[in-house]
Amino acid sequence: MKVGTDAVLLGSWVNATDAHRILDIGTGTGLIALMLAQKSSCNIDAVDIDENACMQARENFRISPWFLRMHVFHQSFQELAGQSNLIYDLIVSNPPYFHHASKPSGESRLHARHNDLLAFRELIEGVKKILHPEGKFYLILPTKEGMEFMDLGQNSGLFCRHLVKIRTKPNKPEKRLIMEFSKEFGTLTEEEFIIQNEDNSFTQQYIDLTIDYYIGLKNVPPTDAQI
Repeated sequence: MKVGTDAVLLGSWVNATDAHRILDIGTGTGLIALMLAQKSSCNIDAVDIDENACMQARENFRISPWFLRMHVFHQSFQELAGQSNLIYDLIVSNPPYFHHASKPSGESRLHARHNDLLAFRELIEGVKKILHPEGKFYLILPTKEGMEFMDLGQNSGLFCRHLVKIRTKPNKPEKRLIMEFSKEFGTLTEEEFIIQNEDNSFTQQYIDLTIDYYIGLKNVPPTDAQI
């Protein structure tokens, strides 16, 4: 689970301008945390239950220009949320989600793609505990799981305020949802995002969103198999 389209979309879309302290849940190799560090000046914490992922993230942080304000915690999110006294005004996650699908082989890949170790309800309760009253929580999920998460969140006092419906191409069904949650109830706004044109070139939407994170974006096709 290295660099994937889901992580690139989420890391590019999140607005971290006014953030002071950020948490990346299930950081993996630290991609989203690094993207947020690139466009903010805040302190960033990252947590992951997989030891090898934490080692890779820690090394990636160390060789980045932002290493002094980036920290990795090798523990479960449930442990961090239960033990930490810190409050975050921005939390982001590309969480495990394939609880409706068959499980892949390999323990690390299983943990990255299934919510056996971090159920949606636990994620919601943990986020509510450590999220600032005016903070924002962002995540990306497949459409079915995303709708389920939105319902669970609303019933638990975590409300979706903005929804981005992602299609791989104009004539394809929605495959992913990027969601922005808040503790404050309010009007839900929606938008549509398309990654590729029919000729497989990137849409201007995708180029404008991700240009700061790619080299030669216009000529490089997606390399991720998640979407």
